[in-house]
Amino acid sequence: MKKLLQLFLFTLTLTTVAQDYTVDLDYYLPEDVTYNPAVPTPKSAIGHEVGDWHITHDKLSYYMKALADASDRITLEDRGTTFEGRPLQLLIITSPANHNNIDNIRQNHVALTESGSNSLNTSTMPIVVYQGFSIHGNEPSGSNAALAVAYYLAAAQGPKIDELLDHTVILFDPSLNPDGLQRFSYWANMHKSQNINPDPYDREYDEVWPGGRTNHYWFDMNRDWLPVQLPESRARIETFHEWYPNILTDHHEMGTNSSFFFQPGIPSRTHPLTPKLNQELTGKIGNYHAKALDKIGSFYYTEENFDDFYYGKGSTFPDINGGIGILFEQASSRGHAQESDNGILTFPFTIRNQFTAALSTLEAAVGMRAEILDYQRQFFNDARNEASTGAIVFGDEKDAGKVNALAEILQRHKVKFHEVKNNFTKDGKTYKKGFSYIIPKNQRQSRLVNAMFEKRTTFQDSLFYDISAWTFPLAFNLDYSEDVALSQAGSQVTDLKLKTPNAPNNSNYGYLMEWHEYYSPKALNIILQEGLRAKVGMSPFSLENKEYDYGTVLIPVQNQKLQGSELNQFLADVSKQTGVTITGVQTGLTKGIDLGSGQFRAIEEPKVAILVGEGVNPYDAGEIWHLFDTRYDMMITKLDTKNFGRMDLNRYTDIILPATWGSALDKDDTETLKDWVKAGGTLIGYRNAGRFLEKNEFLKLSFKKKQDTAKAISFEQRRDYFGAQVIGGAIFEAKLDRSHPIAFGYSNTTLPMFRNTTLFVEADDNSYNNPIQYTESPLLAGYISKPNLEELKNTVPFKTERLGRGRVVYFTDNTNFRAFWYGTNKLLMNAIFFGDEM
Repeated sequence: MKKLLQLFLFTLTLTTVAQDYTVDLDYYLPEDVTYNPAVPTPKSAIGHEVGDWHITHDKLSYYMKALADASDRITLEDRGTTFEGRPLQLLIITSPANHNNIDNIRQNHVALTESGSNSLNTSTMPIVVYQGFSIHGNEPSGSNAALAVAYYLAAAQGPKIDELLDHTVILFDPSLNPDGLQRFSYWANMHKSQNINPDPYDREYDEVWPGGRTNHYWFDMNRDWLPVQLPESRARIETFHEWYPNILTDHHEMGTNSSFFFQPGIPSRTHPLTPKLNQELTGKIGNYHAKALDKIGSFYYTEENFDDFYYGKGSTFPDINGGIGILFEQASSRGHAQESDNGILTFPFTIRNQFTAALSTLEAAVGMRAEILDYQRQFFNDARNEASTGAIVFGDEKDAGKVNALAEILQRHKVKFHEVKNNFTKDGKTYKKGFSYIIPKNQRQSRLVNAMFEKRTTFQDSLFYDISAWTFPLAFNLDYSEDVALSQAGSQVTDLKLKTPNAPNNSNYGYLMEWHEYYSPKALNIILQEGLRAKVGMSPFSLENKEYDYGTVLIPVQNQKLQGSELNQFLADVSKQTGVTITGVQTGLTKGIDLGSGQFRAIEEPKVAILVGEGVNPYDAGEIWHLFDTRYDMMITKLDTKNFGRMDLNRYTDIILPATWGSALDKDDTETLKDWVKAGGTLIGYRNAGRFLEKNEFLKLSFKKKQDTAKAISFEQRRDYFGAQVIGGAIFEAKLDRSHPIAFGYSNTTLPMFRNTTLFVEADDNSYNNPIQYTESPLLAGYISKPNLEELKNTVPFKTERLGRGRVVYFTDNTNFRAFWYGTNKLLMNAIFFGDEM
């Protein structure tokens, strides 16, 4: 009898596991409308029902085009491509009558953001809603729901849908991250069984590194709305500023054991520049979501966990641009069905919740249309009224590349800025024409400018979902002042171009290139790849009425692969390509070190590799890959940790070890790496790789050991207490020893540095070994707890030592953060090119 019972239970278990989780399209669709049979269903176009398989981006794109071809409610825009060549589609969905008048509708809508908008009648204007899906590719319920939502908007018939389309213009972005979505769908579909297995230990629910969350270069694109460094971001930001949507929805996923979240988030964590009315309207829209989710019996929560502080996220970016951003977070099945605390979580169920929230958003938009349009107008009226006169100036008298990179971001956000009329000095800094720009404070985007340039150090809350500071001129290490007279402004910049230096005059002796320009490493790499010799000057000097700083690069004329006019033309092309000035000189006799001095050291052509794969933080690794590949046009070899022991490391002069998750290398691989360093290689480690370097005796590091003892903290308060000790992302001031090779190319004696770790390294007893050191009062912008600030003072974010014939370099923090921290990118380049001289 006992054996029969065991057999019955075993059979019952198998039966439960082998359930059929497929659904029909009707599972998602409302029943109160009919559907046009001339509009293709998803299944008729892609070959499977919504939720049966994870939609691949190619099929998703195909279906969006099929809908646009079949429906006069939809026009399809192709806004460019991703790094991997996938289309960045946008569907504009509205009534046929609105489509016939779409240009006027857009112009009138944008006019709400401009002065003189009070004459516009919002009661007759459509509301604009931007609906974006799955910016994280492995949060796929959004893009899969987009199939059903787009079908509904194209095919539904009846008075309800007519009213919706008459009163809205929907900017429909079915996949905010095509490359990531494709990567994840491949993984989930590859592991799907006929008998879907919800066991969370199944390989289906554990993606291989780096996962599908990120785009091609492993960026979290939901942090790029403000920096706009990626093609996907640039496409959607261009759309945003063409339309200024009133509501923008961002469909995400979270942990499997959760339910469904919609904003508002935690009230105390809303950025102070966001109007109070914004959050009130967000809450009012939330009532529509609650009603819709109640109807289908789905659990949800609000005003917990998430916040509206960092303006670089999709759900927060609209809040500083006169709109309302809304985050949706759905518990993720991470595959086709998975066990959870709430029972078996099926993929179709996750899709239905996203579908329901998408429609409730549109219902709220129609119901609150005039109220939200009036809010948009008032937002920009208030911004103009509160904007002060005067202007902000920013620049770097020796580096036009960085200045133009920030100016390009401003241009993408429709921020008006001007040339400097004439060179002038302010607060001890010189602002040169062509190397500086002026931003008038009184303009439509004044609040956005404030958000980008402010240095905030006081906060209502001590917990942040993301970074607490992103001050752009500090990120770019630019000089700037906020109280400049508009009389200093010249003509408005409408066609931004990198300056083209004069071609170098011909020389029979040598050519000099200062290291200050952002793209100097790119220029040097081109020169070295050509097989030309180059040297770096270890001290300043002056020659032919020009001052040359630490790190000036010398290209001798004698004994070169290229001679005479051929060398001159090559260097002229390098200068034109990179925007870096190269000067031909006629003598080696200087004031300071002569050009034949031993203080000019030969530079070796670098052969750089980076560790990637399991155990390595893909964000940090991707940012470095992106920097080399897209900014400096330098090859970098990605060495996978799983094959590390079988590789010939002697091919490389430098190996970069990004931050790790756990241990990236085993004992044998670690010894192999150490032998390579001892033989002459340069190892460059980041963030918590310092623990690995210390433990395995690559580098002597003295980390401060801070004791966290919670006193008068209740059980309920414990998470907030420890959360407040995290440095989620803030900006700190470090002083520089400009004579040290790690600081070559920096003009100032201080440097703003981004930090999101609590790794505090004690300074060396010998001051010359502390070329970068935090000051006594280091906080420039962002949140840090008082105990952590005390620990940080006078510590060092950089250490380097010899190991055998090689060198180990260590940075406590990410010098390449999210591709917009231009100001510290050169630290890594200095370690690459000048590591031997440290």
